[in-house]
Amino acid sequence: MCHHKAPHRSWECDDKHKHLYADKPIRVPETFTDDYKNRAKAAKVAKMRVAEDLTYQDLGLVQPDGGCRVGERVVQESGSSQRKIPIDATRLIDKEEGTVFTFKSRGELAEFKFQRYMQRYLRVIQSVDDNVGRMLDYLDQNGLTDNTIVIYTSDQGFFLGEHGWFDKRFMYEESFQMPFLIRYPAEIARGSVCDDIICNVDFAPTWLDFAKLPMPNYMQGVSFRELLRGKTPANWQQVAYHRYWMHNDIIHEARAHYGVRDQRYKLIYWYNEALGVAGARPGAEDEKEWELFDCERDPLELFNVYREPEYEQVVKDMTRMLEQKMQEIGDEPVHPPLMIGGQGGVSSKL
Repeated sequence: MCHHKAPHRSWECDDKHKHLYADKPIRVPETFTDDYKNRAKAAKVAKMRVAEDLTYQDLGLVQPDGGCRVGERVVQESGSSQRKIPIDATRLIDKEEGTVFTFKSRGELAEFKFQRYMQRYLRVIQSVDDNVGRMLDYLDQNGLTDNTIVIYTSDQGFFLGEHGWFDKRFMYEESFQMPFLIRYPAEIARGSVCDDIICNVDFAPTWLDFAKLPMPNYMQGVSFRELLRGKTPANWQQVAYHRYWMHNDIIHEARAHYGVRDQRYKLIYWYNEALGVAGARPGAEDEKEWELFDCERDPLELFNVYREPEYEQVVKDMTRMLEQKMQEIGDEPVHPPLMIGGQGGVSSKL
């Protein structure tokens, strides 16, 4: 396996890529100015906003001397202490070239931060592309292409300004969905696309299947080799499971949650507890919430319909699916029993 750390914060690119994407603006997502209404409180309180939570270091800018007046202090992954760029800054300086940027409004500053973030992120991604290409070239040059399985994937997606965010963690689409590309000329049709749902716990069983090795009975997941052949089994589970456990982490204050998504709906339970796990911290235990999204009608996930009467049966079905998936994987549910009925629709005993 070859693991690329380049996209991880902070985004510091190869010298040869320093001026990529500087020639024209990158499109701002339509949810960039999201107000987080109609959703769980976790979305509003998370410190992952491009406009508010990026630091001078994140964007390659000079951090002025001074205390709180130059920005809120934040502990980064590296352990070093940096400060966030204030939302009302009017003047910023490029750390390397000395270019001075001035701003007349908060909106102008927020869009500058987005463009700067995207440029820096995409430049480090270019190095991943470069080096994946080197690996593929090596296979071609050594006659290994036809009998080698090549997989390109990730441990999660990433927010690129959607809902105003950077980073990941949440079960919302942009960070929940993971890239998965596979090439194996001996068995997988070139250019084929599979729309079925798989989970990362299905990876290992699939590799064992290709290697003609037995799957241990303690292993999670199911081989999806048949899906890659275009022969989806009739009983294939079209469901993906997600859990984020580092509740109220020190950097982003993202709340702990788990949930499932099928081809149309997504159910999330924000359990908001540290559960004694390293890296998790207490807080907001009395603000547990459920969310249900109809991803067909609401692909941007702007409206939580968990308590809408017309989705009562969907909530029941998705909750059963969640519990079944957790049992299969070996995860322990902490959500309360579901109560159905009455004019109030769906409710949970908290």
